[in-house]
Amino acid sequence: MTDQTFKSMALHEEMIDMVDQLGFHEPTPIQKKVIPSVLRGESLIGQSHTGSGKTHSYLIPLLNGIDVSRKEVQTVITAPTRELANQIYDEVRKMLKLLGHGDALKAKLLIGGTDKQKTIEKLKEQPQIVVGTPGRILDMVKEEALDVYKASSFVIDETDLMFDLGFIEDVDQILVRMQADLQLLVFSATIPVKLKPFLKKYLENPTYIQADEAKPSPEKMEHRLIPLRHRDKADMIMSITKLIHPYLAIIFANKKERANELAQELLDKGLEVGVIHGGLTPRERKRVVKDIKNLRYQYIVATDLAARGIDIQGVSHVINADLPKEEEFYIHRVGRTARAGLEGTAINLYTETDESLIKKLESSGLTFDSYDIKNGEFVPIKDRNQRSTRKLDENDTDKEAWKRVKRPKKVKPGYKKKMKYKQEEIKKKLNKQQARQRNKRK
Repeated sequence: MTDQTFKSMALHEEMIDMVDQLGFHEPTPIQKKVIPSVLRGESLIGQSHTGSGKTHSYLIPLLNGIDVSRKEVQTVITAPTRELANQIYDEVRKMLKLLGHGDALKAKLLIGGTDKQKTIEKLKEQPQIVVGTPGRILDMVKEEALDVYKASSFVIDETDLMFDLGFIEDVDQILVRMQADLQLLVFSATIPVKLKPFLKKYLENPTYIQADEAKPSPEKMEHRLIPLRHRDKADMIMSITKLIHPYLAIIFANKKERANELAQELLDKGLEVGVIHGGLTPRERKRVVKDIKNLRYQYIVATDLAARGIDIQGVSHVINADLPKEEEFYIHRVGRTARAGLEGTAINLYTETDESLIKKLESSGLTFDSYDIKNGEFVPIKDRNQRSTRKLDENDTDKEAWKRVKRPKKVKPGYKKKMKYKQEEIKKKLNKQQARQRNKRK
């Protein structure tokens, strides 16, 4: 498979010329596997991360199989977000223009937030290719404005995100209105257990394809760990921004509320940031995406859902203000950078609660370098696991002991005396622990 080229695949001559005009000289690992499989008419599950060339791996063979003489829907491509659907549609239009079929070969974009009646009017002549979000496609099918029954192929892009956003039911409703022998192409960064019943319902013995670059290449990415140590996250990020020179950096937060708070804190500190998450209105999202493409921002605060559904070009750095809870989300995030052979850096603020995730990622092959920021510089930490064994002075021990004292919900007479007693007890234990650790090192 390694010596496979676009010319060695069973593509029409005009498709090979079109691929050449796109500037694709050699297929990516996933393209080498997916294109021949789609050309053979196989249903498949493709697993790959962002930036692997996945979109063209299905667009090239599907466009190759379109019958220009048939004025009916032949392939349907679904995406979980309007932005992603727009990006896929833009690629389709670019490819159709290069193929030069004029009005004989048509594609339509069907997404929410557009005038429904105008969309129905435009569907009086059926397109051969439909790209859109499941809700709007289903809407047009129910209105009998769109006939998908004769379509021979159906793509579900970012299927795991489709499931997380609750759109898989709409996909299901579209599929029950299509042919039983439909070619189904499912692409997903991960295959969570909760998705398997859906896949089993529609896929019988599918071809399973996993790209060689399913995880970010360790040699092209640097993964840095910086201990938070009760410091303010916005302050730490500001310190990081003074040490890096990103083309574009995405700062990840785990929740949209936290993304808003963090963005505001950074704005208050003088950093020009954009913010994007699933809670924005379609108009707001469109505006932010446009601003990002116009390079208005050097920093974007985002959540996982928004970043998965939007193709943001030129990301050189990923900063995890909050580390995610699961490995695959870390992989998705850092997959925003180190794309198309470029190098990238992931900088992670972490606490002790993140240790289990870090260890899982290390066991899967990622290598982390530990640093702290002191006097305006990145200072290497020899072993992050020894940070808790550092020698504490009397003042540090006092502070640490007070942190571990539980505050009473109801204040009773003498509570300050009791808290001071508890603090002294904890302080003694800390001093004993430090003494034991010092003896071990001797």
